[in-house]
Amino acid sequence: MTEKKQGRERDLKKERSEQMVHKLVQHIDGHPGDADAYYELATVLVDLNSFDQAEELLMKALGLFATQPETVEKLHYGLGNVYYAAQEYPKAIAQFDQLGQQLKGAGYLMLAQSYMASGDHKRALAFALTALASQPKDAATLQLVAENLLALGNMAQAATYYDQLLAIVPDSGRANFDRGLVAMVQGEPYQAFFDRAKREDPTYYEKGQQRLADIERFVQTQRGADQDK
Repeated sequence: MTEKKQGRERDLKKERSEQMVHKLVQHIDGHPGDADAYYELATVLVDLNSFDQAEELLMKALGLFATQPETVEKLHYGLGNVYYAAQEYPKAIAQFDQLGQQLKGAGYLMLAQSYMASGDHKRALAFALTALASQPKDAATLQLVAENLLALGNMAQAATYYDQLLAIVPDSGRANFDRGLVAMVQGEPYQAFFDRAKREDPTYYEKGQQRLADIERFVQTQRGADQDK
């Protein structure tokens, strides 16, 4: 896809989002008791990177619907997503941490993503594994578990979860590339993973070249150390 075409698609998406904002604002003016409309409007505002407006809207909604526990929980989840999108991870974690049973599974996944984004891979892994317990075939959750294991250097376990993930989404360029990194470190055949990653997701493959070079240096260093023994 050309850069010009991508630009046109971004402009069209922005225009559609702005139209949706106008429509939802009108709906809320006529139906101020529709909590879902507040949530939907906040989601669209996040798409437009209007994080402050989305936060203000959901804080207002939390006050309006304070006597409706299920609605309050959904609004806290929405507010957590706003903070996550704005890269305010401690605030996001605070919102996801107070979710009740209704959204607990989704909350665990977002907690894992928030901790991972802030560099705390141990906590991210703990919440990802908790989320996985209730949705063992969910590709996004398996990806999160595997990525955090890779970041922590637990290669054998990472390989297990990447293999489970690839059984569900064999064409994932991202998963194939990362599985190739794991195989390289473990001294296993890896080129087929990289070939498929390059074919399925060339952008991720190119972005991963520095990681690939780092892993290759690490493997060579380890081999040299083993030969010296």
